Amino acid sequence: MTDYRKLFDLTGKTAVVLGAASGIGKSSAEALASLGARVLCADKSVDGAQATVTAIREAGGSAEAAACDAASAADVVALAKTASQKFPRLDIAVTTPGLNIRKTILDYTEEDLDRVISLNIKGTVWFFQAFGRIMVEQKGGSLIACSSVRAVTIEPGLAVYGSTKAAIGLLVQGFASEVGRFGVRVNAIAPSIVETALTAPFKQRPEIYNLYAGHTVFNRWSSADEVATAVAYLASDAASYVSGSTLFVDGGWTAVDGPPTGLTQLGK
Repeated sequence: MTDYRKLFDLTGKTAVVLGAASGIGKSSAEALASLGARVLCADKSVDGAQATVTAIREAGGSAEAAACDAASAADVVALAKTASQKFPRLDIAVTTPGLNIRKTILDYTEEDLDRVISLNIKGTVWFFQAFGRIMVEQKGGSLIACSSVRAVTIEPGLAVYGSTKAAIGLLVQGFASEVGRFGVRVNAIAPSIVETALTAPFKQRPEIYNLYAGHTVFNRWSSADEVATAVAYLASDAASYVSGSTLFVDGGWTAVDGPPTGLTQLGK
């Protein structure tokens, strides 16, 4: 019988996580390290990345820090070079940074548009190029990007952000079709509402915080750790036949039509 537990084991694997200083990136780095991977934690905030490294090492894992601006092609190429120098083989590469400027299309400026597209779309392409080349050459690896429920569900002020997250899903599909013959897998996660430092201000507005929670079937926000488990799955051999997919980790947000209306009485 297949040893299913071993499929999730990342012992001996190597990984790069871009965006590892906070939120989903931080939890992803910790999850991969906890499962045995040696992790290069990269972020624009190198101090934040180092803090993640410290936490991983204190828990008995193996990690190092590096500085990288995900919106800079040169930085991403340099990060890939660093990973190649540190690791004899790179098994996993994860990118999580994203930018949302909440404005209606009529209010968007050219500067706003450039900033969102540069990080969310161009940054994903730079990442796929730099780390995809390594994996194609070695004939194997798992690339993981970060989309969002906003790729398929929207509200006023999120059209530009949502379009970039939808683009990430198509980039994943397209790149998966190009590199699959080399044994490289390409996937994305799509979270909904996640408790992070960036979303903490929503707690100061309970009416908004609770409204968003009501969009999920659990009536709550997720933790970053709950999203990181999906990253760990896609990184592992348990997902050996998964490529070109976007895995929604959204608490049912995209499955239901908003909060219950109360028209149907639900039993206990």
